[in-house]
Amino acid sequence: MAKLTDDDVEKGLATLPGWERKGDAIVKEFKFDGFGDAIGFVVRLGFKADKADHHPDLDVRYNRVVVNLSTHSEGGITAKDLALAAEAEGAT
Repeated sequence: MAKLTDDDVEKGLATLPGWERKGDAIVKEFKFDGFGDAIGFVVRLGFKADKADHHPDLDVRYNRVVVNLSTHSEGGITAKDLALAAEAEGAT
C-alpha cells in the first residue's frame, strides 16, 4: 500500500473530526468516563485492527487513550491509517 500524498492525508483528515497529523502519523486522544470504558475501547479497536492486520500505537492513561496511526512498512500515512481511524470512531 502506497504512502499518501500530503493532499490526500488532509482530505482524509477532513472527514475525521479531532484527528490531526503529527509528522508521519495521524493521532487522536479519546476521553472516557473511566478506566473500564477506556480499556473497552482499546479491546474493540484491537479486534478491528487485528482483522485489518494493521496495528496502532496505543497509549492508555486512566480515562484517556491516544491512538497513533502510521504504516511503518511504508514510512508514513496510508489509506489503511485513515480506514482504521474511521473504525476507531465507530469503536467509541
